[in-house]
Amino acid sequence: MQFRFLHAADLHLDSPMRGLSNYEGLPTDEIRSTTRRALDNLVTLAIERQVAFVIIAGDLYDGDWDDFGTGLYFCGAMRRLKEASIQVYLARGNHDAASAQTKRLPLPDNVHSFATRAPESVVHSATGTVLHGQGYKDRDPGGNLAAAYPARQSGRFNIGVLHTALSGRPPHAAYAPCTAAELAGKGYDYWALGHVHTHEIVSTDPYIVFPGNTQGRSILECGAKGVVVVTVDDGMIGAVEHVPVDVVRWAEVAVQAEPCLDRAALDLAVRDKLHAAVCGDADGLPLIARVVLFGETTLHGQLLERGGTLREEVRAIAAAISDRLWIEKVVVRTEPEATAATLAGDDVAQVLDDAIIDSDLQIALAAEFMSFFSKLPADLVEESELLRQARGGSFEGLLADAASSLKAHLVQERS
Repeated sequence: MQFRFLHAADLHLDSPMRGLSNYEGLPTDEIRSTTRRALDNLVTLAIERQVAFVIIAGDLYDGDWDDFGTGLYFCGAMRRLKEASIQVYLARGNHDAASAQTKRLPLPDNVHSFATRAPESVVHSATGTVLHGQGYKDRDPGGNLAAAYPARQSGRFNIGVLHTALSGRPPHAAYAPCTAAELAGKGYDYWALGHVHTHEIVSTDPYIVFPGNTQGRSILECGAKGVVVVTVDDGMIGAVEHVPVDVVRWAEVAVQAEPCLDRAALDLAVRDKLHAAVCGDADGLPLIARVVLFGETTLHGQLLERGGTLREEVRAIAAAISDRLWIEKVVVRTEPEATAATLAGDDVAQVLDDAIIDSDLQIALAAEFMSFFSKLPADLVEESELLRQARGGSFEGLLADAASSLKAHLVQERS
């Protein structure tokens, strides 16, 4: 017997997409509708591939809703699957558990929501597949849920459904911690995991798979986002295919400034890289890009001085390439040419280098930043790798970045 099933997770339906208003020019209304449109694509894919059932391994929703519109939209999508005789198996994740409305919303009768107090095993009658799963009752389930999952049922194709980061997948919180070896020890044929927003095949014997989320929601979630379609032939897995269902793509576009002798040359390099991203990385979808300029260059001082106008200049380049290309931010990570040689033996430069590894300075910064982070919007912290590191107690990256900028000003003064 051959059949297919679709494994999805982390739809984060109607995610609020905080912080978009900070970037003028982004199509905020279009971006905010992307999670619903990705769900529509998921449903269409399931029907076209004639899958026997769909698994949603947690974080269908994104916490509490302002109204029931989010849940009603999901129910309408499930009706389409019901009309195609497709069952849905849902394990609630940490974001679903945070929603009071989620627990009250009646689900269509083709949707089975796994129990939250203990693992539950259900059989898909048409294929004989047994699915073992447990949802989250609370945002943090408080330990290793997989340990209580039952042993495989012989003579059936067995699937485990679990919302977990395994033994750790930063920056995702370590909910329901367990190891791949523990999961393999259950003897199941396939583990349908959720929680991690990057597609990953952790193991092929047995298959332990994160499908990733269905739609990127910020620059931290670049690349194709989608679901996994699994083909089973006579009880054996024949294919595991990641299929994009996203409707807008995010990308970080790195541009090497080192060979550019003037702004015209740099503009051309930016144009070439953005054009390549639109033609390649985007797969025909609208693209939101962060442009990162890097490398040693004589233009370093000019780029720092341009400040906010630099982004507008890059936006103009993007507008000439495509009306479906938007610039989220321009980041300058260049360095002045021959910084090391210019500042060799300089006392101030040495102080800056020593500060990066000064433990007393890092302790002092930690005390200052506790107050700073309590006032800073969480989404702004998440957008910056350096701020995320600082929030975790590591200030080396932040200090190195500050030292690089100060050295650039020293070089300019002495040139």
